[in-house]
Amino acid sequence: MMHWPQLLSRKRLGSEEPPAKATLRTDFQRDLDRIVFSSAFRRMQDKTQVFPLSRVDYVRTRLTHSLEASSIGRSLGTLVGEQVIARHRLHEFEASDFGDIVAAACLAHDIGNPPFGHSGEDAFRHWAHQGAYGRRRVEVLRGSEREDFLAFEGNAQGFRIITRLQNPDNRGGLQLTCATLAAFTKYPRESWLGGSLFPGVGAKKFGFVAEDRELFEEVADTVGLIRLDARHAIWCRHPLAFLVEAADDISYRVIDIEDGFRLGYLSLSDVEELFLAVVGDDARLKARLRQLSDDKGKVEFLRAKVINRAVSQTVSCFLDSETPILQGAQQAPLMASLAARESMDRLVEVAREHIYCAPEVVGIQAAGFQVIGDLLERFVEALDDLAERGSAATPRSQMLSQLVPQQFKGGRTGIAGGHYPRLLSLTDFVAGMTDSYAVSLYKKVTGISLPGR
Repeated sequence: MMHWPQLLSRKRLGSEEPPAKATLRTDFQRDLDRIVFSSAFRRMQDKTQVFPLSRVDYVRTRLTHSLEASSIGRSLGTLVGEQVIARHRLHEFEASDFGDIVAAACLAHDIGNPPFGHSGEDAFRHWAHQGAYGRRRVEVLRGSEREDFLAFEGNAQGFRIITRLQNPDNRGGLQLTCATLAAFTKYPRESWLGGSLFPGVGAKKFGFVAEDRELFEEVADTVGLIRLDARHAIWCRHPLAFLVEAADDISYRVIDIEDGFRLGYLSLSDVEELFLAVVGDDARLKARLRQLSDDKGKVEFLRAKVINRAVSQTVSCFLDSETPILQGAQQAPLMASLAARESMDRLVEVAREHIYCAPEVVGIQAAGFQVIGDLLERFVEALDDLAERGSAATPRSQMLSQLVPQQFKGGRTGIAGGHYPRLLSLTDFVAGMTDSYAVSLYKKVTGISLPGR
């Protein structure tokens, strides 16, 4: 059984400083601030949510999606926290502590996504499986080191960013509280489990790479997560990770429909039918809707009502399932138990049918697939050449290496030793690029465009 006082640990990963004494600005609020002011967070303004490299400034990016998910997450956490504190008499905590943990974790939940959204993750996996050069390098690895690339995962890259790559001179990176880091990790397992199968949504993907295993073990031990296997690194979820997942699910399901309407893929009547199915046949709501003269305003009004209904039902589902969640026995996401589950699922189905397959989306994602794969091939081959041959490396390898920041070449000097750390550093480099920078660099290294031209 997990226990709330330990689950809400204020201990900071990598820091020996004791948690701050009670102030108007809590440790969990500081977590949120550290994420906001990080460079990786800012880069999300030019990373795809659904529409890559969109010329329409209205549509969401990873940044705006993360802000909206964080807002929903704060509501979920605060409402749950109020009831949990009363149930367990957690007088040393405030409901806002729960809200701030979930909000901070939501703010960072997509920080590890590579350029071009989920197709970017597919591009990394494809390169590891079938890249002419990359496949040969990956296949000599074993266990989780190999699977880290074959099953490349933006969630694991996110954990790596906030615990290692940001503020790299600090052990623990941003040194966030263990409570926030555990809530952030929706998939608390390593990439390879030796063929063992574990049930539940928390085991569906992996949440940290082999190099970061010890960091997550420290987080899990600090907050008291239940370990599920003695040999492999896998734990049950932190309870608040269910709320982080729900905030993300609510946000993208609803917002993608709104964006689809604004770009002309869905009509007003389409959106009204979808959203009213969630909120129910409410005469007063329909009367208010008729008073609005602006179609955009009608969609925004309904969007707010849908989110409110989904938040309310999610809170009820969490509180009803609190005991199995604390026991590590909760196997399904909270969205699976909502009264409005079917109508919420319908939002995803319609988005797949009319939005995600739009030529504007698919065409650029296909190009992004080529961009990512080619950058990985060229740079990994060049750095391998330098690592193995030093000054005897080809002029091409030496020139390409100059385009890679030193932090991704193995520290302050030299080239990272060993295939695994070198591949990891290069995936850090490419995954951290914005959409625009990836395209720009691709054009330069392929000669499609030249500096100053």
